[in-house]
Amino acid sequence: MMRKYLAEIQQQLLAAAAAEDNISNLTSASGDQASVSSHPAPPPAKKKRSLPGNPDPDAEVIALSPKTLMATNRYMCEICGKGFQRDQNLQLHRRGHNLPWKLKQRNPKEVVRKKVYVCPEAGCVHHDSARALGDLTGIKKHFSRKHGEKKWKFEKCSKRYAVQSDWKAHSKVCGTREYRCDCGTLFSRFVFLLLPS
Repeated sequence: MMRKYLAEIQQQLLAAAAAEDNISNLTSASGDQASVSSHPAPPPAKKKRSLPGNPDPDAEVIALSPKTLMATNRYMCEICGKGFQRDQNLQLHRRGHNLPWKLKQRNPKEVVRKKVYVCPEAGCVHHDSARALGDLTGIKKHFSRKHGEKKWKFEKCSKRYAVQSDWKAHSKVCGTREYRCDCGTLFSRFVFLLLPS
């Protein structure tokens, strides 16, 4: 019964792919547009986000050292030594010491240049300013994943991760996506089960 069901699914997938090819090959008599009356017009195209590593050419390129990039407390209080990730947080903290403080106010007339960040690793593709990444969190995660120590270990399968959020996501799905064939073989993806052996 399971094989019959899988064969039906495989046939449906093949039929859908063939139908898609047929639709793309249909043209009107003049040959300028495809015309199929039973299909509604496609929705208007959404504005696509720029691909990672394809920054705005007018953006300010920022290169941080690995130490500065991975620092958790870049801004330190000179009185108590407490550290903060953002200058704004330090300024708010300074109020508690009765020190002069000033929050940055954005001037509405000032044009804010977008910032992009390059990877500090010289051999990396994102070290080139043409392939810089668009936000600080993104470059931190990239640097950790590709060049950092994998300190988060998942005990069930011994996989290691450099970013805690990756480890957490894996912990939710590890061992839950197994598909067993009639012959007893386990597959990690349902698609592999459908392929003829």
